[in-house]
Amino acid sequence: MSLKLEDVKGLGKKVDTLKEAGINSVEKLANSKLEDLTELKGIGKATAEKIIESAKELLQQGSKEGETEEIKKEEDEDKKLQEQIKILEQKKSKLQGKKLEEGDFVLVNITARTQKGQIFRVSSEEDAKKANIYDENRAQQGYYAPEFVIVGKPGFVNEGLTETIKEMNFFEKKSVRIPPTKAFGKRDPQKIERIGIAKFRKLNEGKNPEIGKEFIKQSQGQTQRGTITNVLQGRVIIDYNHPLAGQSIDYNLEAIDKIEDFNEKIEYFMINKGIPKDNISEFQVSYIPKSKTLEITIPKMFLFQNLTYVKFGLAMDLQTHMADEIDDIKFIEVYEKIPLPTSPSESVMKKVEEFNKEQKEKDEKSEND
Repeated sequence: MSLKLEDVKGLGKKVDTLKEAGINSVEKLANSKLEDLTELKGIGKATAEKIIESAKELLQQGSKEGETEEIKKEEDEDKKLQEQIKILEQKKSKLQGKKLEEGDFVLVNITARTQKGQIFRVSSEEDAKKANIYDENRAQQGYYAPEFVIVGKPGFVNEGLTETIKEMNFFEKKSVRIPPTKAFGKRDPQKIERIGIAKFRKLNEGKNPEIGKEFIKQSQGQTQRGTITNVLQGRVIIDYNHPLAGQSIDYNLEAIDKIEDFNEKIEYFMINKGIPKDNISEFQVSYIPKSKTLEITIPKMFLFQNLTYVKFGLAMDLQTHMADEIDDIKFIEVYEKIPLPTSPSESVMKKVEEFNKEQKEKDEKSEND
């Protein structure tokens, strides 16, 4: 609650006198000394005692009202939370045991292990910490979350998981081993490259190779990501195979939700394209049913980032998987006009004028008193 000096009972025209003396808030008045107030024009001892007491009462009242508002806010938030839990429970009851159908938009909890039992993928921060794979940067990007999947459609999870999920029921817990051919592929000797150190430095901004480090190569408009595995006889060995290529992968799966809301589907597609979940609300999304057009306004914070591939990929996903509802997608970027700064001389003159005006008003007030 915002308290103003004018709200204190019994002040009247004395507000200006107090403000001129530097007492410009209810808190300052309540903490003022009696002798300081009685030195001011028009304020005697009885008046000073009265207005100090009134200020204290007002502060106390404001504090109680603030506490009441805070309690009400907490109660409202708790009520909303309970309503959300109730809705989720009703939804879970409706989906329990129901078979996933092709084309369903679903969320799947996934725990993935290598053949040696090393966990490398989980669907919650808590599980990531238990498995000692928690990374704060990944957490901020929403990496530890259920996987967004369209049942039976490629491009969301590997081939083996796509086939497995298609045969599952909601809230069914399933364990499966996916062979290399349907997981991260077989190891391909053709994807291992040997580059002379001099050429490597040229491609790597003059830096020397470090075993175990990632190396990114741009070739004919394509990006290849590899790992430096060795430096041998003046040559750098780079492996472009996926680190898990050639391995069978063990998965624990559970389909936990079905996404049916139009806007929620769009949000998950945006997250899937790398837009942080916490920033999704910054994007203004409008849908025009008549023309089946979706308009997405890019927020200021993203205007100067290269979103070409993100926008293209998002548009392709939406037009492919929501084809019945979406035809055209428009990305809107608004660059507001930035006011030109005033010159130093103009700024100084403005301050001088404001100072002279304030002094004139004070002199006139003193004469009237």
